[in-house]
Amino acid sequence: MLVIHPKDKTTAMLSALYEGLGARVIDDCRSTKEVGRLLHHVSTQERIMLLGHGSDKGLFFRKDDCRDEFDRIIVGHSHAYHLRRHGGNIVAVWCNADLFARAEGLHGLFSGMIISEQSEAQWYQVETTQEELDCENLKLARRLRALLDEDVPLNEIPERMLAMDDVRSPLTTFNYKHLFYL
Repeated sequence: MLVIHPKDKTTAMLSALYEGLGARVIDDCRSTKEVGRLLHHVSTQERIMLLGHGSDKGLFFRKDDCRDEFDRIIVGHSHAYHLRRHGGNIVAVWCNADLFARAEGLHGLFSGMIISEQSEAQWYQVETTQEELDCENLKLARRLRALLDEDVPLNEIPERMLAMDDVRSPLTTFNYKHLFYL
């Protein structure tokens, strides 16, 4: 499994999705060409995980996660061809990954907007605390990992995740409703 998960303290909980699996993890800055080569050489039978922050344009990278700005897109339009080869064997969790997938004709499990920072909660008017953000987002990642470990088909995961939300707070309701199989 190839995992592209740029280092970031606010999405560090997503490492629960691949820790201990012997995955090849890319967490540093790579050129567009290097990322393309990595994706090209991944077997279509292998899962690809794309995790972190992003937008409808792709997955972001930043050198300094103390800053709010991102330096560049590390996985974007130029990588769509390689990603399409994987059919539905992609798990992508970043804000609006579903919009990127729809625009690029990708299939797999994609998140919509996921609140991982207080600024995002304020923007979407979701009342939460930093303590709840930290606790519940880690639980979300661990639950998703459990389903992946059980080989639950990706198309069943959004519904199964909704059923696992035992808190049903504004934060968890928002985040759990933003997982999509495309």
